Amino acid sequence: MAVTKPRNILLITADQWRGDTLGAAGHPLVRTPNIDALAAAGTFFRRHYANASPCGPSRASLLTGLYPHNHRSIRNGTPLEARFTNIALEARKAGYDPVLFGYTDSSADPRELPPGDPRLETYEGVLPGFTLGVRLPEDAKPWLGYLKSRGYAVPGPGHEIYRPDPAAVTPDKGPTYAPASFRAEDSETHWLTDRVIEHLSMQGQEPFFVHLSYLRPHPPFIAPEPYNAMYDPDDVPPPLRGDIEDEKTLHPLLKAMLEAILQSAFFQHGTGLAADMSERDMRQLRATYYALLTQVDDNLGRLFGFLRREGLWEDTLVILTSDHGEMLGDHFLLGKQGWFDAAFHIPLIVRTPGADGGRQVTDFTESVDVMPTILEALGLDVPDQCDGRPLTGFLEGQPAPKDWRDAACFLFDFRDARLPVLQEPLGLKADHCTLMAMRGERWKYVHFTALPPLLFDMEHDPQETRNLASDPAHAGAMLDCAQRLLSWRMEHEYGALANLMLGPGGVVRGR
Repeated sequence: MAVTKPRNILLITADQWRGDTLGAAGHPLVRTPNIDALAAAGTFFRRHYANASPCGPSRASLLTGLYPHNHRSIRNGTPLEARFTNIALEARKAGYDPVLFGYTDSSADPRELPPGDPRLETYEGVLPGFTLGVRLPEDAKPWLGYLKSRGYAVPGPGHEIYRPDPAAVTPDKGPTYAPASFRAEDSETHWLTDRVIEHLSMQGQEPFFVHLSYLRPHPPFIAPEPYNAMYDPDDVPPPLRGDIEDEKTLHPLLKAMLEAILQSAFFQHGTGLAADMSERDMRQLRATYYALLTQVDDNLGRLFGFLRREGLWEDTLVILTSDHGEMLGDHFLLGKQGWFDAAFHIPLIVRTPGADGGRQVTDFTESVDVMPTILEALGLDVPDQCDGRPLTGFLEGQPAPKDWRDAACFLFDFRDARLPVLQEPLGLKADHCTLMAMRGERWKYVHFTALPPLLFDMEHDPQETRNLASDPAHAGAMLDCAQRLLSWRMEHEYGALANLMLGPGGVVRGR
């Protein structure tokens, strides 16, 4: 069945949502009935990958359609050049007023701003083209103001609100079990969902474009009652990891991460290294993470129900995805650093008017494909800057084009001008702190600017525990992967003007 042009666009991102933690993905424990129903009504892309990590770089790729080596906003706080167009600016060409609820973590181009402009002091800028519905920055002032109006004792802006009552932290439970001090109906997830519903309640028949950007399940890992006790840590799959000393020998970057990542980055009362957490505490952290997923799912159920009651659902293109995954203790890591699939494999579900539901796509797709897909659905041209391709054919049940990618590629840059906690131990210059990964059907190749490469056989070692890069028996595979990554990199240099030719008769477009 052909996809029909949608009247409305709802682009949803849930921050730090790992790709395998969905009921629709076959997870044995996590309950996400509303998202599962969305997948059953739409198309579920089973091998979808972020193009970068952390939040800012990944969202830059999602919202511009550019690979990170082209937009070069490769760290939280690295400016995104003003010359690039984006999904919001392009949607305005079709008469939409894109409204943001949440955040885009877009670092402004300092060349476009006067000295002293407050936007130079944050990586949490709003992408040009978006009208601001509600901004939820890291200091969370709009939501905290709401809590204060509800009678909560708010310690101040920032994450202190996520610190549990010390009396609720008990020795027989992991440190993330204690509930938040606020009720579930007053959580930032519930609050942000209410703001979107309020906005759409006044929409009438006017088409809308809403970007809803949830914080959760991003840390701090603490859930309100009753979610905090929803999952028994004894039922939670254990983290996939070997002996920690063996993990440290896998690669110098992994050793540096294991010796630098702190528990306090993931829950307010954490002490020591994340790698030092016991299996019991890590299982509880996983249970808390799952609880935050279910809370997001419950609130999406509220939003989807509202759209149905208002008669808006059948005319709305719904895209649900994330910016990156979460290691959840695998390889003793927390967060989204490194090269592991758990940090880059993310959900993508697209439910579009007029298309049959229940499709599952196992071809490799990437975050850069989302912007072209939305623009094509709106009948707009895809800008030449875009590295991604529309997924329309998949949504219509067509087979993948013959020239479709057979691997996903992503970048992780670990330089940091303010806190060089990985760069300094490795003795690297800033421009040497980059890896690029090509994740294919069988082989995963990771190339570093100035560190040894990695090669994994994903068929026989899906947990990425055995580096085959220096094994003579795999020299042929290693060479082939390196050549393929180099060719891919050459093919995808920034090309907004490269395929234009000036001459008699004017501009010829050759792409």
